[in-house]
Amino acid sequence: MIGRITGLLLEKLPPLVLVDVQGVGYEIDVPMSTFYNLPGVGSQITLHTHLVVREDVHLLFGFGTEPERQAFRQLVKISGVGARTALALLSGLSVSDLHHAIATQDSGRLIKIPGIGKKTAERLLLELRDKLDLGMTGAIDTTTGIGRTSASGGDVLNALLSLGYNDREANWAIRQLSADFPVSDGIRQALKLLSKEK
Repeated sequence: MIGRITGLLLEKLPPLVLVDVQGVGYEIDVPMSTFYNLPGVGSQITLHTHLVVREDVHLLFGFGTEPERQAFRQLVKISGVGARTALALLSGLSVSDLHHAIATQDSGRLIKIPGIGKKTAERLLLELRDKLDLGMTGAIDTTTGIGRTSASGGDVLNALLSLGYNDREANWAIRQLSADFPVSDGIRQALKLLSKEK
């Protein structure tokens, strides 16, 4: 799995960007929310990535923030929602807008996205109701224009998910932590909190 790409931005052809990493050019599809925050061609960028492997093709998707990538991963788990539909959703709605639509069960906002019909919108609202964390948002890094997860929350979240905790549990534990913490301390504290909740 390719989890992150750092390199030189060579081309911007929405929704595709070409990133040079030590002489290898990666074609990466990004949602418009990430695309609009990209710096100019020739700048150094870092993208959180998700690799989709199919029989006929390997597709690499990139995101400016960890919450965007997490939302994308939740979306593609839903029956009938492919990577292109998930990318369209994140192009038409920010992660916080998507969270708000799900929290308020507002199918009208989702139907406005091209390719999302009424049945798909209702399925999204039903299946994501308990899966997307309503407090998880990314901050914009003013040096690169690319979003980043505040503090070390993204790394701690990934660690907790890989240990078998679900999104709700992991995000709850991260919200209990102080604003800035080393990753190892964050994981340790989060595990303590979660063990008390069991």
